[in-house]
Amino acid sequence: MRGISAAQLFEEKRDELDLEFIVEAPNAKLPITVSDVNRPGLALAGFTQNFLYERIQILGETEMLYLDTLSKPQRRKAIDRLFEQDLPCLIVSKGLPVDPRVLEHCEEKHVPVMRTRMSTTPFIHQLTAHLNEVFAPRMTLHGSLVDVYGVGLLFTGESGIGKSETALDLVERGHRLVADDIVIVSRRSPAFLVGSANELVGHRMEIRGVGIIDVREMFGIRATRVRKRIEVEVRLVPWDPEAPYERLGLEERTTSVLGVRVPYVTIPLVPGKNVSVLAEVVAMNHLVKSTGRNPAAALDARLKELMQQDRSASAVGDVEDTE
Repeated sequence: MRGISAAQLFEEKRDELDLEFIVEAPNAKLPITVSDVNRPGLALAGFTQNFLYERIQILGETEMLYLDTLSKPQRRKAIDRLFEQDLPCLIVSKGLPVDPRVLEHCEEKHVPVMRTRMSTTPFIHQLTAHLNEVFAPRMTLHGSLVDVYGVGLLFTGESGIGKSETALDLVERGHRLVADDIVIVSRRSPAFLVGSANELVGHRMEIRGVGIIDVREMFGIRATRVRKRIEVEVRLVPWDPEAPYERLGLEERTTSVLGVRVPYVTIPLVPGKNVSVLAEVVAMNHLVKSTGRNPAAALDARLKELMQQDRSASAVGDVEDTE
């Protein structure tokens, strides 16, 4: 199972979360493997049947106030109960002092202890958001991701078909490059995909016949984005006169990426076709559909209505003729 150490968490978020190490425990037995955290109030009170020991344990003001209400023997017993299982990490919020008995257990059992001066609830929100990103399911796709009118378009297709050139043309038209060639895709929720660039490649592109270019250096920082939600896949394919390409757009086709359904469109390529303009139309059409309006469905409904009116008029005419 993929996990991170408390030391990694500290290095990555030390300043943002205002963290300090109290017990580093470099030989910690459990890594951090889940994004959820736990406040062990019930365990301290004696209920350990469903104690989520595999999560980061957060001791806030509520837990500390509860311990202060206990006698010394009760307090010792409550703290001992907390460490009946190995823990990945313990964090104390609001800069509160840490009970010596807690530190004793952490030293003995190699449990890292950190402290933050942040209030408990805001700290949990920020920490959980970071861990959600760390542990999000992810995969690598071959393609180009561009923010077009606020819509994340993922261009896919066989090597050399023109994905990078299309992305470059869209940047020239004022849109923003997220990633080219290698797109790191992560699932942030059951129906939410986010794409970003490979850390090494960044916002560089390989243009056949030209070589490697740096989009941020050439077009400025406003021409790029660090990450963007993937909303539509645009498949670039060679023109095939026998292929049944979509003509009306009545049926929305989707594909599955990391278990998330993503709508896709297929654009057949012929010499002279302006793919960038078509990509802009795809993005704008997606925005229209997101408001609940579907131009193709509206036209289809209107045509059916006119056909029904024609049939009704013909029926009336036939009746009058027989009279």
